[in-house]
Amino acid sequence: MKTNEEHLSIHGRQLLNRRHFLGQAGMAMGGLSLGQLLAAEDPTRFSGKAPIRPAIDPAMPYAPRGSHFAPAAKQVLVIYCPGAVSHVDTFDYKPALFKYHGQKPPGLPAVTFEGPTGNIAKPFWAFKPRGQSGKMVSDLVPNLAALADDFCFVHSLTTQTSAHPQGENFFNTGFTMEGFPSFGAWVTYALGSANEELPAFVAINDPRGLARSGKNNFGCGFLPASFQGTDFNAKNPPANLARPQGLSARDDAQTVSLLQRLNARHLEQFPEDADLAARIASYELAGRMQTSIPDIMDIAGEPAYIQRQYGMDSGTDLKKEYARNCMLARRLLEKGVRVVQLFNGSDPSGGNGITNWDSHSNILKTHALQAEIMDQPTAALIADLKRRGMLDHTLVVWCTEFGRMPFLQANGTGRDHNPDAFTCFMAGAGVKKGFSYGASDEFGFKAAADPTSVYDFNATLLHLMGLDHERITFYNNGIQRRLTNVHGHVVKDVLAG
Repeated sequence: MKTNEEHLSIHGRQLLNRRHFLGQAGMAMGGLSLGQLLAAEDPTRFSGKAPIRPAIDPAMPYAPRGSHFAPAAKQVLVIYCPGAVSHVDTFDYKPALFKYHGQKPPGLPAVTFEGPTGNIAKPFWAFKPRGQSGKMVSDLVPNLAALADDFCFVHSLTTQTSAHPQGENFFNTGFTMEGFPSFGAWVTYALGSANEELPAFVAINDPRGLARSGKNNFGCGFLPASFQGTDFNAKNPPANLARPQGLSARDDAQTVSLLQRLNARHLEQFPEDADLAARIASYELAGRMQTSIPDIMDIAGEPAYIQRQYGMDSGTDLKKEYARNCMLARRLLEKGVRVVQLFNGSDPSGGNGITNWDSHSNILKTHALQAEIMDQPTAALIADLKRRGMLDHTLVVWCTEFGRMPFLQANGTGRDHNPDAFTCFMAGAGVKKGFSYGASDEFGFKAAADPTSVYDFNATLLHLMGLDHERITFYNNGIQRRLTNVHGHVVKDVLAG
């Protein structure tokens, strides 16, 4: 016959053991004490800084909010080129590529992202010194090259991935995975809107469609939905804003007035319902957009000479449509939109240089195709902002997810992905003009001088907007999340003054 002790499990018998019980109890009490001590510690022990969470009224989520310190820029235009623009064929001049053209020097890899590598290839377009700075820029982008004295180049960028979707995610959200807030969402979460009639953050998608990571590039992740980018372009305005046929302007205005009274009365009954307040604020903004969007979309009313400068009267239909998007970007910035993200390239399924900059074969044709669309309208947009004095308070960022290799792929006509060195540039408020920071090695293969991570780049952009990247956080799933994760330093050498 079994004793009572024999009926117990091994864990139950251990609890009857006095020494084991005292040992477990002691460890448990020690754990509780340690938890209390850690909770009492300064939460800033990692970065030395406490988080700054913006005070957001759910009924007015877009209200303007103060920055952490005086900002150099009040608005930002991000021109994003999906597909990975070849830095060695555009802005990063490497004489060694001419010297070793057709050869395979020791130290270069035998295999890269898409397979075996070929030989070193000189740039497919001639480089020339530009402006007073003498910056070497290729003939692939002659219109942007003419503005080189206004640009601040970063030639030593590195990223964490060679894949396009993850690369887009990482550049725009700080993480290779999906579900994290985009740069624009973080900025508008922190600063709110500078206008009452339009969204604080607008994403202007390429005429050909979304980029590979889709709406994640301008999504809000775990931030409140109010801060997701509103996406439309010159060809496709926001849906469902037009007044239904048969409804007069007077009837429409009366309907809106009635809804406002009903919403206000409903909100009085549930004053603590933040979701309800945010929903009402969103609908009210949509109502105001019914009158503001038609005006902002009236690109045809622009002077003919401005339309010609943007390239709306020449080149392919894609170029003309992208030029309209560029003009829309300027008009949005003029109206006070805080963040405008302008895409040049699309295709969630690839395209190999046809719908974006991903040129694994025939780079001479495919990069030229993309540059014909991008170069003149983008340069005209930046020049127009400068002419109107808007660069005094607007930061312009031209970027792509990674670079391309200095050698060809085994097919002999394309360049593979290069996460270890690529180039982006900035212009306008807060950055130096005609300046180059960092450098890749002699081949443009790896960052050599002042390697700069995407974390560093995004930390610098936030800094220019008056935000400390270590302090703008959001508590999610037990972690104080931020755009730069736990990394990043402001690249102070690119800052003006």
